[in-house]
Amino acid sequence: MKVVAFNGSARRKGNTQHLVDHALRELAARGVETESVSLAGHPLRGCVACLKCFTNQDKRCAVDVDFVNDCVEKMLGADGIILASPTYFANVSAEMKALIDRAGMVAKANGDMFARKVGAAVVAVRRGGAIQVFNALNAFFLIGQMVVVGSSYWNMGIGLNRGDVDDDTEGLQTMQTLGRNMAWALERLRG
Repeated sequence: MKVVAFNGSARRKGNTQHLVDHALRELAARGVETESVSLAGHPLRGCVACLKCFTNQDKRCAVDVDFVNDCVEKMLGADGIILASPTYFANVSAEMKALIDRAGMVAKANGDMFARKVGAAVVAVRRGGAIQVFNALNAFFLIGQMVVVGSSYWNMGIGLNRGDVDDDTEGLQTMQTLGRNMAWALERLRG
């Protein structure tokens, strides 16, 4: 079993990655292969609504000028997907939004190709707006017919400066529980 996590933060090793790492450690401890992918440094373009993915049906975005198709391939090869984003003006980062829109459109064009994979959202926040980010990430999973995993609280951690989320005891516990719950769900779905 494999879980791939996509970090939508502009900071490669910022608070969002710290939270993802806590969840991935729990998955790895339970025998799940993990991979973490940072969108930082990969300029991603939003969906241009060309709809060629519906014509081509080749499990790829027709706009092949950036990192999106690599991400789609990683999603296809995984049993579970974590989408993680910092909170930017009460929403996901622009890079994460581009990934959601384009990967989601490709998935729809190819028969909901992520259906029944396990998905989980992770949010880093300074103070407010995290619920909108959480909802945006979960909407990707739900419209794609994925199984969404939760935790003991909303999957978020609080912090401003790099590493601040490490002081959010409840946030870290939430990530650990999320990792355990995701491993449990993957095992049950594997049958």
